[in-house]
Amino acid sequence: MPKSDPLSLTLKKYFGFDTFKGNQQAIMESLIAGYDTFVLMPTGGGKSLCYQLPSLLMEGTAIVISPLIALMKNQVDAMRNFGEDDGIAHFLNSSLNKAAIDRVKADILSGVTRLLYVAPESLTKEEYIDFLKSVKISFYAVDEAHCISEWGHDFRPEYRRIRPIINEIGPRPVIALTATATPKVQHDIQKNLGMLDAKVFKSSFNRPNLYYEIRPKTSQIDKEIIKYVKSMEGKSGIIYCLSRKKVEELAQLLVVNDIRALPYHAGMDSATRSANQDAFLYEKVDVIVATIAFGMGIDKPDVRFVIHYDMPKSLEGYYQETGRAGRDGGEGRCITFYAAKDLQKMEKFIQNKPVAEQEISKQLLLETASYAESSVCRRKSLLHYFGEVYADDNCGNCDNCLHPRQLVEAKNDLVDVLELISSLPARFKSGHIADILLGKNTADIRSYGHERHELFGSLSGQTERHVSALIRQAVIAGYLERDIEQYGLLKITPAGEQYLLHPTQFKIVEDIEFSDDSVSDNVKPGIGCAADHELYAMLKDLRKEVAKKAGLPPYVIFQEPSLEAMATTYPVTLDELAGIYGVGTGKAKRYGAEFVDLIRRHVEENEIERPEDMVVRTVANKSKVKIAIIHAIDRKIPLDEIAYSHGLDMSELLEEIEAIVNSGTRINIKYYLDELLDDDQQLEIIDYFMTSEKGNVDDAVKEFDDEYTPEEIRLMRIRFLSEMGY
Repeated sequence: MPKSDPLSLTLKKYFGFDTFKGNQQAIMESLIAGYDTFVLMPTGGGKSLCYQLPSLLMEGTAIVISPLIALMKNQVDAMRNFGEDDGIAHFLNSSLNKAAIDRVKADILSGVTRLLYVAPESLTKEEYIDFLKSVKISFYAVDEAHCISEWGHDFRPEYRRIRPIINEIGPRPVIALTATATPKVQHDIQKNLGMLDAKVFKSSFNRPNLYYEIRPKTSQIDKEIIKYVKSMEGKSGIIYCLSRKKVEELAQLLVVNDIRALPYHAGMDSATRSANQDAFLYEKVDVIVATIAFGMGIDKPDVRFVIHYDMPKSLEGYYQETGRAGRDGGEGRCITFYAAKDLQKMEKFIQNKPVAEQEISKQLLLETASYAESSVCRRKSLLHYFGEVYADDNCGNCDNCLHPRQLVEAKNDLVDVLELISSLPARFKSGHIADILLGKNTADIRSYGHERHELFGSLSGQTERHVSALIRQAVIAGYLERDIEQYGLLKITPAGEQYLLHPTQFKIVEDIEFSDDSVSDNVKPGIGCAADHELYAMLKDLRKEVAKKAGLPPYVIFQEPSLEAMATTYPVTLDELAGIYGVGTGKAKRYGAEFVDLIRRHVEENEIERPEDMVVRTVANKSKVKIAIIHAIDRKIPLDEIAYSHGLDMSELLEEIEAIVNSGTRINIKYYLDELLDDDQQLEIIDYFMTSEKGNVDDAVKEFDDEYTPEEIRLMRIRFLSEMGY
């Protein structure tokens, strides 16, 4: 089409671009021609332009239904910069007072406003519906359309009411846009919006410039993040956390370590939130630490890194949030810290949902865990999840491809998997299939009589990790298919049936093994995150000597992560030692002198230049919440009441109490334990911890053959460390 066409002229006049990206022009032509239009375009592909530009050419006001106030403000500001009249774009939401609402309505009725952003909640108000009935509407745009689907990563029930409201106001063409949607979610969107006949435009999900990496989440995560952010000095980055509390803590930690950072979450007042967002957009700060409330629609093209402190709840969420990086096509590094226990914790939060929602959420969490633990090319796994085939086996721009693991032949094992699935009269999830092959005689297996199947235990010589990886990679290869409608039940494909007739070589890579004390690949096994392995060994020997003199297990003196940190940052004074994770002032004074003497001698003898940039300054552990917990325990308030009063579950409260004890504060929770366990039981558990090498809670639960719950053991461990370690 020649450059003199209205679309190209408007593109140049208002937006300053000479050419369209990808499918943009075809999408706009479809909308202007009056067709319902479905747009699946990754973050950074230019979705917003697909409705902004047509709104300037079409008669009337375009209604953009958008889920976030932050997105509205950002896009309205952008549109006003393109035009000469501020009235060209407005939003209607709960942040406006009556005078502001009246001004918006006046601009719309006068024909000045071409774009009106409305929150779905606002659209349901009768006063707005009645007003919009009197307005000439050019089209409706449903942004972040995945919110319609229960299988989407940000399901919002109010999105389900959009179609009936559109019908009530007056039907016009609808354009639905999303950056992340599996085939199942795509169908849900079109069905719910009544646009199954829409013209569909799908762009590739592949973002070649983005580097994907999953790191084990260890006790050294804060240090890792600070070190990484400092290595990206002067570059913009986003750090996502699941909880508001962690957002505040991490932002504060970055600031005390001379990193320009601000927090952002929905619990902040709107003025502060907007100010922090603007500070990031206008580069007054380098890093924003945020919950997922930040980023939707934020048009900052030069975000150079996105860090996930916690693994997201779904791969859609992961893809969309990592998609904030490198929107200009430049460098974009996406680093995520993963621990299986984080996803297990998320599973607890969904227990009060309806059963169907629970099943959906569990399936999404399983897909997320599978992605994190897989050794397959990250890009290949992601694109497969979104229904796109990535032909190459090595993308050259993810951790798994840059550090490939050894391939193992699995032809015979794959045959067993395919034969088992094809022989069963009903479909089952991958976990059940794996249990049959591994020979697990569980109640679930027996309820179906599958312990009598001829393939029961056929892979009993393999690990659970191997079988899980095998099934997952068989899905990616197209031999198996997960029935999303049925919560991930497996079925064999025609390609799988052909493979059974003519089996060929099938090599797989084993999954990565993550554990609570996992370490990065570039660290020797068993040495944790310590940078100086020689010093680490010396510190372990010294700890053993000190423990022997004190008549205590070594872990009571200093735990492994504390020794690792000492062998990385070289603290040579008691003050520096007190800042090490799990030490605190109390332990530093009681046990620290010999340790700092040893470290100082080692530094001098080996002429080590201490990495000052790695000596992380810590924020005082005794936050308001911790102080309140200490005072409540002093007053002997039941722990469950303390948890409830601070909006914590019991596990989160115990994490806070463990941090208090590790930082050198002695507390007495015996009053609470006495309600749970008698003196003999408490002494039995204390005796165990006195002789245990590691003091691990899970090991203790097994040792007592489940006589005590993990929570009881954990509480006793807190009592033991508090009484014996100080």
